[in-house]
Amino acid sequence: MSIVAGMDDDSIATPGAPAPEATGHRPVLLHPLIESLQPRPGLTYIDGTLGAGGYVAAFLERLRPGGRILAIDRDPAAVASARRRFRADAGTVIVEHGDFADMASIAAAHNVTAVDGVVLDLGISSLQLDDPARGFSFRFDGPLDMRMDGNSDVPASDLVQQWSQADLTALIRTYGEERFAPSIAAAIVRRRSEEPITTTAQLREIVERTIPRRFWPKRIHPATRTFQALRIEVNHELASLTLGLQAAIRILRPGGRLGVVSFHSLEDTIVKNALHVSAQNCLCPPQQTHCTCAHRASLLLLSRKAIKADAAELASNPRARSARLRVAEKLDDVR
Repeated sequence: MSIVAGMDDDSIATPGAPAPEATGHRPVLLHPLIESLQPRPGLTYIDGTLGAGGYVAAFLERLRPGGRILAIDRDPAAVASARRRFRADAGTVIVEHGDFADMASIAAAHNVTAVDGVVLDLGISSLQLDDPARGFSFRFDGPLDMRMDGNSDVPASDLVQQWSQADLTALIRTYGEERFAPSIAAAIVRRRSEEPITTTAQLREIVERTIPRRFWPKRIHPATRTFQALRIEVNHELASLTLGLQAAIRILRPGGRLGVVSFHSLEDTIVKNALHVSAQNCLCPPQQTHCTCAHRASLLLLSRKAIKADAAELASNPRARSARLRVAEKLDDVR
């Protein structure tokens, strides 16, 4: 997608800071991603998280002539915008609405059964953050929605209004990694007994009032983790990521490469573990003397550690500091 949206991101920083989207669309870790996935003329790629189309535009330049890129996004607004942007390249860029977890069936509909590369950028899109009506950012007052696809699932306001205090505590603690989760959940329950909580401004105020000022994070707004937790739950992001990684590995042809950019520890842990497991020839317990699992590696890890933004990128785009890129290559004779 278009910008970093991790918990260290200035796009969700303390109110009063300049809106980062005003500086324009800048996909993070673009150069290491291009170097790692090696797009060339005639090859076929999938961008499972189209967003504002920054990666697609960069790949497009390198895939001509004869190459194709299938771009997928859950957000109808992102799909509509990309179709306008890339309408002159309709033969090279295929834009589809859908979840990247379903990339195999979406690709099959276009007679694509194997690809040379897959990119997943798990950051939230500037298209979503910029629109107050979407309810993703607490920089604006808008409905507490957060749905990437407004035609599916339930808005964040339903969770805030209907979930028990215990469930809200678990959600904010687990998906937001928020130490003040019990207090925030209790404050939500108290507030909703007085009036419905339906806007981003209401939730932001609740969190601001709940977390003691001396414990506010230095680089992010105190409501960041709570908003993140609700967004993840509303869009089933972690479940979709797990399925999407499996789908990406299956659809790669031997020698094809997968690049995943993540922005917070929950995502990165899932990516790291999935790639690590797929790179192992045996998953039996270490104390077991003979392998009985029959598991065989399907990936080669191209870097043991995540790739981070270099000093030059951080200087021009500080929001890239929370981005992590992991890359793996599909091994031969494994599908």
